[in-house]
Amino acid sequence: MSTKTNFAPTPASYLDRHQVDLTAFLQKIIRVRTVNPPGENYGEITLLLAEALRAVGLKTRRIRIPRALQKKTQPGLLDYPRFNVIGFWNTGAKKTFHFNAHYDVVPVSGQWKQGGPFNPAVEKGWIYGRGTADMKGAIASIVFALKALRESGVRPNFNVEVSFTADEETDSALGTGWVAKHGKLRADYAVVGEGGEGDAVCCGHNGVVWLNVRVHGRAAHGSMPEKGINALEKMSALVLAFETYKRRLGSRKFRAPDGQLMHPTVNLGGVFASGEGGKVNTVPAAASFSIDRRVLPVEDIRTVERELRLFLKAAARKIPDCRITIEKISDNFSCYHAPTHPLFAAMQQSVSRIRRRPAKFMVSTGFNDMHFFAQVLKIPTIGYGPSGLDYHAVDERARIKDLVDSAKIYTDLLTTFQG
Repeated sequence: MSTKTNFAPTPASYLDRHQVDLTAFLQKIIRVRTVNPPGENYGEITLLLAEALRAVGLKTRRIRIPRALQKKTQPGLLDYPRFNVIGFWNTGAKKTFHFNAHYDVVPVSGQWKQGGPFNPAVEKGWIYGRGTADMKGAIASIVFALKALRESGVRPNFNVEVSFTADEETDSALGTGWVAKHGKLRADYAVVGEGGEGDAVCCGHNGVVWLNVRVHGRAAHGSMPEKGINALEKMSALVLAFETYKRRLGSRKFRAPDGQLMHPTVNLGGVFASGEGGKVNTVPAAASFSIDRRVLPVEDIRTVERELRLFLKAAARKIPDCRITIEKISDNFSCYHAPTHPLFAAMQQSVSRIRRRPAKFMVSTGFNDMHFFAQVLKIPTIGYGPSGLDYHAVDERARIKDLVDSAKIYTDLLTTFQG
């Protein structure tokens, strides 16, 4: 006599058996080139993502941002319409858990060793491609976490809401910013699929102020430089003056829950340029450089911008014939909440269970869309996803095991946290 035992699948076992399918889905969405700026193929990717959510049983809305609003905020990008996708799984629960990820990616440069930025290759447990780490990998983990729950017949303790959004790589205004204000969300808790990774759960992030500084000179023949005002020389002197500003920033600090001592930073010249009419034998009449000022969670972003503008004006006055124009590019708010809400402990336990190592809380030096949920919607919010290596760089990649682990952590959280 023989006996046969049938074991009901669990979400975790489903994910273990279908990691090839998860990887194939990620490859599929990476092949859709969603470079921002300018915002390519947003229509195509959101059709694909909306269908993926419908396939796992979510009632889904694909929303195009009104043209009039885009014209007001992005007048030069009207040929690149913005879309957001929102899905909802009504389980009959009293509360709703929201998962968010952005689908836009940064531009590409350099020679890739594996496949190509939009021709994702798999090698030795890693998947290569633009967006694998930031953050289409998180999209794949979210979709397959929901698929695993459905296929294993496990009902989460919450209704589940999902948003896949545009424009995080610029300013999120028509992406998660729009969704938080106009998307009629029902969220009581949120996980943004980046910020935290591995054994680290993100409970906050830095903000940013981006400015562009134009330095105005006067053109002259290169053989008679005394008749002109050299904008490059004036810009160089202004950049050197920032050593004083950097020393000032060194006195400001914030200690994250993991003990990391964080200081504000400033990066000059991520973008820099000469003006029109530049020629080797011409005194440059214009020059410009960008400023990336990272804002600590304990700093006020408006105060930071005001201080930065005042510093620039004062430094320019000390440089003879240095005339400048300061232009605002964008900003993004910082975010931090001490990890005292029960959600944080539940996520810490889920990460520890799946990864079999103690988890810690941290604050991200970068910025993401957490603050729209934590500060606009004012709900408990966590950052966690698969991440990877070399995001925003050549050979960006994610470990397939981390993609699967993130999906397992999401399912574990949804079925163990009681709210």
